[in-house]
Amino acid sequence: MVAAELGYTRTARILHWLTAVLVIAAIPAGIAMVNVGAGPLQNVLFDFHRSLGVTLIPVILLRLVWRLTHKPPPLPGDIPPLQAYAAHAVHIAFYALLIVQPLIGWLGTSAFRAPIDVWWLFELPPIWPEDRAFSDQVFEVHEFVGYLIALLLCAHIGAALMHHFVRRDGVLQRMWAW
Repeated sequence: MVAAELGYTRTARILHWLTAVLVIAAIPAGIAMVNVGAGPLQNVLFDFHRSLGVTLIPVILLRLVWRLTHKPPPLPGDIPPLQAYAAHAVHIAFYALLIVQPLIGWLGTSAFRAPIDVWWLFELPPIWPEDRAFSDQVFEVHEFVGYLIALLLCAHIGAALMHHFVRRDGVLQRMWAW
């Protein structure tokens, strides 16, 4: 049986691609917002980045619940055990970091005492007392975790492309097929 025939559920695919869009938008927005200089554009980028992170919280939690209650399709049987382990480890790391990262951002923003406007519709309350020095430390962690997520993303995309173009085993189609 071809791996594409054992595809992910429609819900899993929607949550996967929604997560991908949010993360792929958040990374460059985060880099840009700290490099454009103070002003209206920077404010918009901060609000956009924060909105992406806030949106990611329920999406990734729903995705985790779905994953825990709906077994993913198995990898092809000829995948070497080390590669299967690496794939599993990357997925666990993704879930952990994507749950923690927006919360770190919320913590740092709260300690900085900047508003967290969510899609210009409402504002999240702060979850930490104002402490600018602590905020700076939290944002260093946030930046580091962002780079880890970017590295995992590159590994994930690279593996998907390797399965598609080198192994030609249908693994990519399991998440791509509509």
